[in-house]
Amino acid sequence: MEATHAPARRITVGNVINETFSVYGQNFGALIATSIIVFVIVGVVAGLLQNAGGVVLVTLAAIVRLAGSALYTGFVVKLVQDVRDGRRDQGVGDLVSSAAPAILSLIAFGILFGIGVGIGLILLIVPGLILLTLWCVGAPAIVVEGVGPIEAFGRSWNLVRHHAWSVFGTLVVVLLIVIAIGVVLGVIATPISDGATVVASIISGVITAPIFSLAVSVMFFDLGGGQGAAAPATATQPPPSPPPPAAPAA
Repeated sequence: MEATHAPARRITVGNVINETFSVYGQNFGALIATSIIVFVIVGVVAGLLQNAGGVVLVTLAAIVRLAGSALYTGFVVKLVQDVRDGRRDQGVGDLVSSAAPAILSLIAFGILFGIGVGIGLILLIVPGLILLTLWCVGAPAIVVEGVGPIEAFGRSWNLVRHHAWSVFGTLVVVLLIVIAIGVVLGVIATPISDGATVVASIISGVITAPIFSLAVSVMFFDLGGGQGAAAPATATQPPPSPPPPAAPAA
C-alpha cells in the first residue's frame, strides 16, 4: 500500500521523546505486563529449549524468541495507533489479537533488518547506522498498512529519507536512555550480589523493552505513515426511493 500524504507534523527529537514517554507513562501497566509475558516467560521457554541441546531445539528456541519479539512490537504499534486520538479504546487482548496477523511478516522483516544492519555495522559502521535509520519504521508499516516484509523497507525509506537526521538523532537518544537505565540498575545491584545483578538485568530488559518500539511507532505516524489505511471503507448506501406520486385531485 502506498501513501503519499505529507507528514502530520515536523519531526523533532524532543517531540518524539516527549510523546514516547507520555504514551509509556499513560499505559505503563499494559506495556510492562505484556513485556513481562513476552520477555520473561518467552525467554524462560526459549532458554529451556536451548539448554536441552540439539539443532532442532536450538532453532525452535530462536523461533520462539523471534515470535515473541514480533508480537510485542506489533502490540506496541497497535497501542500507539489506538491512543493517537487521546485515549486508549482497546484492551490489551484486543491489541495483541489485532497485531497477531502480522507476526510472520514482522519475523521476516526482523531477520532481514538484522542481517542488513549487522553487515553494515561490521563493514564500516556508518552504512549500518544509515540502514538502521532508513529502515527503522518498517515494522509499523507492516502492522498498520499491511505491507509485506520486503515492501516495508521501501516504505520506511520513503517516509524517513527527508527527515533522516531527526530520526537518527531520536534513535541515538533512545539508545542512550536505554543504556543509562541498564547502567543505573547495574550499579545499584552489583554491590548486593550476583543474583541481584541478574534480577537487575531482567528488570532493565522489561522496563526498556517498550521504549524503542514506542519511539519508532510515534515517528511512523508523525512522518505520515498509516494515513492511507486509517479509515476503513464503509458500505455505500443506496439512494433513497423516490416518494410515491401524489393522488390526482377529485
